[in-house]
Amino acid sequence: MNDQLLSRLQEMKLSGMAEAYIEQSQTKEYQSMDFEDRFSLLVDLEYSRRKSNSLNRLIKNASFLDSKSCIEDIEYYEDRKLNKDLILKLASGLYIQNHHNIILKGPTGSGKTFMACAFGVSACRQFHKVKYIRLPELLDELSLAKLAADGSYRKLIKKYTKTDVLILDEWLLTDLSKDEVNILLEVTEARHKTSSTIYCSQIDPSGWHLKLGNGTIAEAILDRIIHDSYQVLLDGELSMRERHGLSREV
Repeated sequence: MNDQLLSRLQEMKLSGMAEAYIEQSQTKEYQSMDFEDRFSLLVDLEYSRRKSNSLNRLIKNASFLDSKSCIEDIEYYEDRKLNKDLILKLASGLYIQNHHNIILKGPTGSGKTFMACAFGVSACRQFHKVKYIRLPELLDELSLAKLAADGSYRKLIKKYTKTDVLILDEWLLTDLSKDEVNILLEVTEARHKTSSTIYCSQIDPSGWHLKLGNGTIAEAILDRIIHDSYQVLLDGELSMRERHGLSREV
């Protein structure tokens, strides 16, 4: 094994290649292989390592409430009335390429957050930038930045604009002030036709107008959301918390 070569691989942060090189140097079976095949194995391991590290960073930076959520674990109980074909179509990520949105609607405990995170993890696997945040937290963050009047507000708007998939949980769960509605319009306008948003709401979109104040700003927000969104209804005789709660195991 060439120690100088190993040192240079590590210095260049090619840890996958360095690991594969050590293994090849210590295993006799590799000695009979030609240069191209051995080099291909080095590159393959480095490539896989970088892809894996990139995926882990994307999932970590997304701040999912549940980073282990995945499309494969969605439960299609008959009473949930889930459209499996639509869910699998959305999981393919085509809606992201087309800058469309997803509206997950259903009562509390119906599994909206889990499904939103599952779509988010699926997007990360396709190497899209994703961010999960509750709407009240987003509005608090942007409201404070706006009050600071130091340029941080515009920076935050740009930050959220660059996110490929923004998951907004607790969408319109509480009443908003006029300032918060204005901020919501800015975020919606900045992301319109450039990125995708997943909305988790207990309220059917037909009731959003009232929650936003029934004004022209409400109309502008809804116009930028509703017409470019897939709607997924989550229902069920039992909430997912009831299905998986400890009381069901007793």
